[in-house]
Amino acid sequence: MEQQTGAGAVLAGRYRLVEPIGSGGMGKVWRAHDELLNRTVAVKELTAALFVAQADRDVLHARTQKEARAAARIQHPGVVTVHDVLEHDDRPWIVMEYIDGPSLAEAAKAAGRIEPREAARIGLHVLGALRAAHAVGVLHRDVKPGNVLLAKDGRVLLTDFGIAAIEGDSSITRTGEIVGSIDYLAPERVTGGTPDPASDLWSLGATLYTAVEARSPFRRTSPISSLQAVVNDEPPALRQSGPLGPVITALLRKDPKERPSAQETERMLLEVMEGREAKAAQAYVPTRAVTSQELADVREPEPDRAAPPETARTAELPDRPEPEGRPYPTAGRIKRAAAVALVAALVGGGAVFGLLKYTGDGDQGGGSDQNTSAPDQQNGTGGTGGTDGKAGKDAALPAGWIEVTDPAGFTLWVPDGWKRQMDGNQIDYTADNGKHFIRIAVDPTPDYDTPYAHVLDLEKQVSRRTDYKRQKLNQNTFRDTTRAAIWEFTWTEKGVHAGPRRSIEQMYIAPDGTEYAVYMSGPAADWATTRAQFDIVLTGWAPPEKG
Repeated sequence: MEQQTGAGAVLAGRYRLVEPIGSGGMGKVWRAHDELLNRTVAVKELTAALFVAQADRDVLHARTQKEARAAARIQHPGVVTVHDVLEHDDRPWIVMEYIDGPSLAEAAKAAGRIEPREAARIGLHVLGALRAAHAVGVLHRDVKPGNVLLAKDGRVLLTDFGIAAIEGDSSITRTGEIVGSIDYLAPERVTGGTPDPASDLWSLGATLYTAVEARSPFRRTSPISSLQAVVNDEPPALRQSGPLGPVITALLRKDPKERPSAQETERMLLEVMEGREAKAAQAYVPTRAVTSQELADVREPEPDRAAPPETARTAELPDRPEPEGRPYPTAGRIKRAAAVALVAALVGGGAVFGLLKYTGDGDQGGGSDQNTSAPDQQNGTGGTGGTDGKAGKDAALPAGWIEVTDPAGFTLWVPDGWKRQMDGNQIDYTADNGKHFIRIAVDPTPDYDTPYAHVLDLEKQVSRRTDYKRQKLNQNTFRDTTRAAIWEFTWTEKGVHAGPRRSIEQMYIAPDGTEYAVYMSGPAADWATTRAQFDIVLTGWAPPEKG
């Protein structure tokens, strides 16, 4: 297996890696210095290739090359420029334009929401980039808030063409795979249809919804329920979108033929940005009479906690007639539900989960392999988000890993050669006496109602004793429960393994009331490897069977 390249390494004799600035399921992005041209660049490293079989590695390499070719075909100021593609440590790296600013996902999270007129301005820039891509036969296929970058000089750029479809290229997506961030996939892609420019416009609509409403319209408690929501559910009623609301609703029509064209969308977004009402959007908004009983039945999801698809109801009901007394589901939706069931079967095969980008850690719109100056945002695949911690027995054990059944009853995937040892009442697995380790804590009678409250208390204790620095602390969804929290932090160890360290922990309360914590720690310099390993650990984690 190749060795992880760290800060200070020089690639191709000119690109010196400085610090990691972003990561996702497929790769990690570094801020780097181009010593030949004396400029700052972003370098994307394909970390996923370190932990897959050779056949999958070849596919990932091909996808990286494809990303570079896709971006290189698009000449537009709203698309992040690719400077170079090179080989290092037997895998490809992409050198890109460095964008000094956050992603739309980070900006919306920091501000609470994006104002409608500003969201319309951002949407116009993204639409311009998409139109330029579509004009040269490239579909983005992963438009989401995490892939929209907001430069400090006011520019808006679209990045991460890693799963783009290029007209004329042979497919390198294997049969049955769905690639993209689940709650931003267009319905026709979920049900096996052929994506086209209208599919990217759907994703733009979902992105703008998240920006103004501060929640993803189709995010549910697991990848499968999110897929079902994309196909079957109407988005929750827009409450904070102002004049942008009808435009978003138009873009989120289930049937791609019923969505506005890119040209119409541009005109509508321009009107909203200028403070005017986009009257043309009303033609795309479905309307029909609703009964007082239907209105009484409407249930709005709580903010940041979407209702399950079978109960998510809004006053914006579909415009097709419904059988009397059966507003949901309709017969027309049964066919779509069957298609989602087929997708579920494919996803359960294991290989697909490694490519679905799904976040449950509080990042609106998921993580991305972005090249911004913002702190590391992980929401790639597997573990904390990629599989919602549900892959378990259905996932394929990666090469170089073994499955262990601990005497405490739980099942765990660990790197080959890692051994069990006890630290008090906590169970560790390590290969180097704790320099790098996985720790499992089990509490049948937790003192806190929620893991989030527990972690907040732990944070207070840790910060009093060390130079602790929080990287992430969010409530999230894990194993179909919202009683979960993800915590990531750095500090300097002064003991046996002295030096800067970084740790991450997924804590959740199981249905039987037991609190589980899966924790992993290692030197900060090795974080890319440790972080990728943590996703695999969570994928293979299974609590004791109750019998």
